[in-house]
Amino acid sequence: MVRAPLIGVTTSVTVDRYPERAYVNAAYLLAIQQAEGIPVPLPPHLDARGRVALWGWLDGLVLTGGGDIDPARFGEPRHPTVFDLSPARDDLEIDLTRLALDQGVPLLAICRGLQVLNVALGGTLYQDIPSEPGSVINHSQKEPRHHPTHAVKVQEGTRLGAVLGTLDLEVNSFHHQAIKRLGGGLRAVALAPDGIIEGVDMPSAPGFVLGVQWHPEDLVGQDAAARNLFSALVAVAKGR
Repeated sequence: MVRAPLIGVTTSVTVDRYPERAYVNAAYLLAIQQAEGIPVPLPPHLDARGRVALWGWLDGLVLTGGGDIDPARFGEPRHPTVFDLSPARDDLEIDLTRLALDQGVPLLAICRGLQVLNVALGGTLYQDIPSEPGSVINHSQKEPRHHPTHAVKVQEGTRLGAVLGTLDLEVNSFHHQAIKRLGGGLRAVALAPDGIIEGVDMPSAPGFVLGVQWHPEDLVGQDAAARNLFSALVAVAKGR
């Protein structure tokens, strides 16, 4: 009997609050299980021994949303709106991203995760969309998480489009940062109407590498495209 693939899921961490906690929104865990994978939370507090031991068992990786990446990682001073910086989380996620890319482990990067993927490959970020580059779209919506609030157009002939099963989406949006300069090997394959990069792929990568700026884990109950993202990740992980 073939076992269900184990999918690593990075966690958020509380910053400047006691007691410190590692946590992840349950929607990620439920979306992976709905796709017949088994989620394995990966907190930043794992030491080197724990990382190595767990990594050896994982068949796929999901980089999740959360606080901002330290702008020092891409050589810029901190904007006043940057929040919840966690050096430990940055270290873990950048290390795991590079491992996944080097070893062909299937990788799905979501929201902050997309930004981590970009920074790990030498890219940069807009630290605050309202300040730079500015937008008529509110990328930090106040509506409930399962409510789509803006459109995304996916480029034809891309892996992301094939996986989603559509080129035109309505997505939810909970970020104030976005990709500025693309990291090496990444390709922008989905855009919001204001030009913000909403999806990337990596044609040169040996395995499955996709990143989206929205939160599909909160849309799986109503949106086939969201379910398709997790199903594709788990299917590729199962075949490793």
